[in-house]
This record gives sequence, C-alpha cells and structure tokens, in this order.
Amino acid sequence: MLWSGRFEREPEAAVRALNDSLRFDQRLFETDIAGSRAHAEMLGEVGLLTPAERDGILSALDWVEAEFQAGRFEFAPGDEDIHTAVERRVTELDPAGAKLHTGRSRNDQVATAFRLWTRGALSDLAGLVLDLQAALLDRAVAADLAFLPGYTHLQQAQPVTLAHHLLAHGWALARDVDRLLDARRRADVSPLGAGALAGSSLPLDPPDAARRLGFAAVFDNSLDAVSDRDFAADALYALAVLGVHLSRIGEELVLWASTEVGFVVIDDGYATGSSMMPQKRNPDVAELARGKAGRLVGHLTGLLTTLKGLPLTYNKDLQEDKEPLFDAVDTARLVLVALEGMVATAAFDTERMAEAASAPELAATDLAEWLVGRGTAFRDAHAAVGELVRRAAAGEASLAELVAADRRLGPEAAALLDPARSLARRNTHGGPGPEALAAQIERFRARLDADRDWVRG
Repeated sequence: MLWSGRFEREPEAAVRALNDSLRFDQRLFETDIAGSRAHAEMLGEVGLLTPAERDGILSALDWVEAEFQAGRFEFAPGDEDIHTAVERRVTELDPAGAKLHTGRSRNDQVATAFRLWTRGALSDLAGLVLDLQAALLDRAVAADLAFLPGYTHLQQAQPVTLAHHLLAHGWALARDVDRLLDARRRADVSPLGAGALAGSSLPLDPPDAARRLGFAAVFDNSLDAVSDRDFAADALYALAVLGVHLSRIGEELVLWASTEVGFVVIDDGYATGSSMMPQKRNPDVAELARGKAGRLVGHLTGLLTTLKGLPLTYNKDLQEDKEPLFDAVDTARLVLVALEGMVATAAFDTERMAEAASAPELAATDLAEWLVGRGTAFRDAHAAVGELVRRAAAGEASLAELVAADRRLGPEAAALLDPARSLARRNTHGGPGPEALAAQIERFRARLDADRDWVRG
C-alpha cells in the first residue's frame, strides 16, 4: 500500500471495499503505463534517475504492458487501483521501480491517465458518429427526390424530400462531432508534474512530460490541475446531447416502422421478435437508442452533482468521475454502431411516403406564397388560403376545385397541389427542392470529409 507507513494497521474490509477502484479503473492500464513511461523518461532527463534505472523501469513497463495485453497480469490483494498495481509489478521486475513515483502523486497520475483515456475515447466516438453520418448520406443520395410529409407538432405540415429529412439528422450529428472534438481539446492538457497539489521541490520538467505524451498543453496551476474534472463533464455533456440526437432518430424509426405509418421496414438483422406473438417485428434497436439517452443524461447530472460542492483540491469524491464516463462511452459506442447498421439496411417504402404526402392541404403554404409572389400581403394570402382549406374540409368541394375556381388563384395555382411540383419550387438555401438538395449534399459530403481529417489529426 502506497501510504502504509503512516498507519499501524490495514484498513478494515468495508473501507477497502468502498475505497478501492480496481474493479473499474483497470481499463486505464494503457494510459497509466504511458504516463509512467513519460514520467520515467523525464526523471532520467533531469537526472533523478540514472540511465540504467530509467532503462530498467522502461523495460519493466513494457513487460507489464505485454502481460496486460496477453491477459496474463496477476493482481495482488494490496492493489487498490490500476496505478498501484502497475507500480507494484514494475518494482517486482526491477527494484528501480521504487523510484518511479519520484515527484509524482496519484493525484496528478490519475488525472493524467484519465485525460489520456478520455482524449482517445472521444476521438473514437467521433469516428463512429461520422460512420453514422456517412450511412445517412448514402441513403439520402439513394433516395433521390422521393418525398414524404414533413411534420410539426406531429401533424403533417409540408412535403419534404426523404433525402432532406435524413440529412437533417446528419447535420445535427455534425454538431455532435464538433462537441466531441471540442471536449477532446479541453482534455488535451497535461496535469503530470502538479504532484499532490503543490508541485515539487525536485527539478521536474512538466512540459517535457506533456510533450512526450502528445498533450497540446501543460497545466498552469498545480491546484487546478489535480482538482479539474471539467473535461469529464464536457465529455459527458457532449455524449448527453449526442444521446438526445440518437434518441430522436430512434423515435422516428419507431414511428415509421409502425403498422399505421409503414414508412420503413427494419432489416431482420436489426429487428427482434416476440416470445409470445409470432407475427411481431419489433424495432428494439431504435427503442434502445431512445432509452439510452436517459442513461447518458443521468451520468452528466450525477457528475455535476458530485463536483458542485468540492473545495480545492483533490477530494476522494473525484473517484466518482470515471464510472459515469466509462459507461457513457460504452453506451454511446453500442448505440452508434447498431443505429448505423439499422439505417444502412432499412427498407424505405417511398410509395407509402408519397401517398401520405399527397394530401392537397400540405401545399397550403405554397399557395399563400404564390399569392405573395403576385403582390398580395402575406397575412391576406394566409387568410384567403385558410378559408379555402376550411371550405374543403367542410365538404363544399375538393381543395383543388376550390383553388382552380378562385379568382385570385386559378388553375395555375391549383397545379401546386401536386407535392412534386410544390417541392420543385423550394430551392432556397438549405431547402428540400432539387437544386437546393443537390447543393446541400455536396456541402454535407465536404463537411464529412473535413471532419474525418480533423478526427484523424
């Protein structure tokens, strides 16, 4: 035990059970070893380790890493966390390992390993979001000018192209990539060298260790360095918003796959059945995407609640930072991979969509804008078309007949009741019309390529 010299006896079993974090933090073994390797190299550089001691420690770290990767590492009863376990094993392999903790506290050691892990996890997740965006783009391109009703308040509003609808989700996910990479940037600061809270009297070189670990920056204040978990909260926020967006995709797929709507058929590989009802075909992947959002939001709320009352600097409460982020990353990864496959293999019933979008009332806004284009004030145009819709709903005549007979509108305007004609006119920037859609697809493809380069960088 790293601090046993001050105490006459071991902690009680209940204390160990509460205190020890090895059961969940052992996934940090690679980043802990990376941090230890950089620290040992820095200690050698400043003369606190001889070349032989440095090389012995580095060789032992390589050996321990190989044991973990091969599943051969054996934990000991006194290993309270992954950091203790690694140092203990390094020292068994080479007595110089007892010097590895020179100038280092578990406070800055843990924060370093956690930041490194978070940085890598966010990059990986951003890549998975890009995969889902690519699937949406592929389906959008394949959909061509197929159309369906657009909705507000879950009521049919105006016809839109299926491609436009799919890309709406794609653009929301693009903002998630922004947030994930911004959270990665905030995690990309090395706390190694801050010590327990007040640095060290030894001639350490924190910028050197940061450079060796590939961090973009080094801490400015040792007190802040060991107590800062903003980066974990930032990551959880990004994942919570991502979860909300994935939930929205899931919700729409659930609705679209229902018998009553019937816009999509889920592929067998991404649907489930019923243990009792042989006919059932359930969109469980979409439902779980919807349900997991609550879990991601909960992790963010939990960590913020843990952090809100902590004084400077390190407090044991900060041990509660890892499990929420570990689970959030695992959850988001599962949902992203499953949803990407579900979107890529779904069969869209474009005929059913077109039929649903064929109600002439969906062109009411187009009729009003047609009048505006001929000099009518919008409010007057809105009222005039609204009156025709009311009369059609009352059974006086069809909307097409009423429009064709209206002196302000006439047969030319009645042609707009065809949803394809209506859509063809909506080519303002970001709209669903053919020209605007083609331009949007190119912008989205360029954004996707740029973001892939950003993630790789």
